[in-house]
Amino acid sequence: MNFTEKALVFHAAGESLLGIVALPDTAADCGVLLVVGGPQYRVGSHRQFLLLSRRLASEGYPVLRFDYRGMGDSGGEMRDFEAVSEDIGAAIDALLRDCPKVRRVVLWGLCDAASAALLYVQASGDRRVAGLALLNPWVRSEVSLAQTHIKHYYGQRLIQREFWFKLLSGKMRVLESIKDLLSSVMRARGKRVQAGNESLSFQDRMAEGLKQFSGVVLLILSGQDYTAKEFLEFVGVSPSWAGLMGANNVTRVDIPDADHTFSGNALRATVENVTLQWLGRV
Repeated sequence: MNFTEKALVFHAAGESLLGIVALPDTAADCGVLLVVGGPQYRVGSHRQFLLLSRRLASEGYPVLRFDYRGMGDSGGEMRDFEAVSEDIGAAIDALLRDCPKVRRVVLWGLCDAASAALLYVQASGDRRVAGLALLNPWVRSEVSLAQTHIKHYYGQRLIQREFWFKLLSGKMRVLESIKDLLSSVMRARGKRVQAGNESLSFQDRMAEGLKQFSGVVLLILSGQDYTAKEFLEFVGVSPSWAGLMGANNVTRVDIPDADHTFSGNALRATVENVTLQWLGRV
């Protein structure tokens, strides 16, 4: 299907934001907002967001990819993924204004953009959002990072010949590495106790967003990515995430050979195909 691309300028908190909207000649009533991870701008790693938007538009889905305040061609101060809900809401408004046929919106995000999408629905309860496509969500903490390294990095190293050669030859400072990991765990646990119940962590707010979300969810995880492994480790032990991965509205797809950004034509095409197949059910 033919489609056109054009620049779109909209506003959030008095700042101008720039996006690129891809509009099919015959548009579906479901649009896609590509939420960008940071620090990143609207093209994406190895042109991932640009190519994805064009593929989706060629199948009839209007798509908007945009720069947060402080990134790319947008004005304002740079902010992290916990402070972009206003930008996401403004982008949804802009997409619906520019394509009046759109009635429902899917938020598609990789890494901390997936986290930002969950934080947005948790904070806003925006009923226009009918679907969430979450790829390798970011739940990083000192504890989860240390646990992931111990299980997946050091666990694999123990069966490598090179590891034992370096260990026996004195070239590896094993005790220092273990000490650093344990220190990270203790520091993070101390911060958690100190914080108490004064406020929810961003990971808990993500869980709240998923729990209250009534639409459909696509979860895509890379088999060769520590961020994905860390996510699975975290949600497997976190009380706030208990049962959420097995909910009826969650579709999980694992891509064993994929790295964090699904680099390479074959992996990119796999993500596009999985996304399109799922969009047909939104």
